[in-house]
Amino acid sequence: MLDMVIDQRRRSLGGFEVGRVLPFAKRRMVGPFVFFDHMGPVDFAPGIPDDVDVRPHPHIGLSTITYLFDGEIMHRDSVGSEQPIRPGEVNWMTAGRGITHSERFEQARAHGGSLDGIQAWVALPRADEEMDPAFDHYGAGVLPAFDEGGVRGRLVAGSAYGLVSPVKTRSPLFYLHCELAAGATFALPDDHRERAAYVVRGSVEAAGERHGEGRMLVFSPGRPAAVTACEGTLLMVLGGEPLGERFIEWNFVSSSKERIEQAKADWRAGRMKLPDLDDGECIPLPGDPERTPANPMS
Repeated sequence: MLDMVIDQRRRSLGGFEVGRVLPFAKRRMVGPFVFFDHMGPVDFAPGIPDDVDVRPHPHIGLSTITYLFDGEIMHRDSVGSEQPIRPGEVNWMTAGRGITHSERFEQARAHGGSLDGIQAWVALPRADEEMDPAFDHYGAGVLPAFDEGGVRGRLVAGSAYGLVSPVKTRSPLFYLHCELAAGATFALPDDHRERAAYVVRGSVEAAGERHGEGRMLVFSPGRPAAVTACEGTLLMVLGGEPLGERFIEWNFVSSSKERIEQAKADWRAGRMKLPDLDDGECIPLPGDPERTPANPMS
């Protein structure tokens, strides 16, 4: 049974648009997932300007998960990472007490190309909100796969259907990439309390209604949950155990409003270390004037 349907809201990031799904006014989280953006799809021409890039910016209290269907993004962060991500791979960045990173479209700038993918944020359990920051990259070949009854899938993170992803997580969750043939029925995992399916491409039928691209279906806890593909369809399926209330402001997530205020003050004052290999500029706190780091903490 469906509990709620959330349509993406298109938001401009300056050089391209994303479809924002979470947080939503009537549904802030699904399990530990507190943020869900569909990046693109967009076609970049060669020579795109630098302002298309996502310049260095901070996070606390969460893990970011970047997963692409098409394109390439170069990630650099304040723990020393420099890692391109390509389709089917996973960039899992844990902010903990604080991390900064940039996301740049260097491959598209040089050669042109498309971008299509999902960036999600997972809140950290309260005991881990101030853990040391970290970054992990996983190649496409290490993710568990399944293929049955017209449904092909890969377990991006967590556990489901007896499979366990090698991606390091901090709370019970699941995150799946699923491709359904027309007419195939897919039953969501029944061993996680909160569950949702996002339609990337194609359309599905659920609870007697058809749902197309850009729509997230949130299912009722403790009830059977399934979708049937009306055509060839690509889904991202997610959920897990709820972690309790989280506050979100800009790029900061915390169980404490005071901690977010401290993070804002630290960023404004230049007390958060910038990416080791990308420390020449940064995104100001919303409402603040642009600034160039005079003495970046690198």
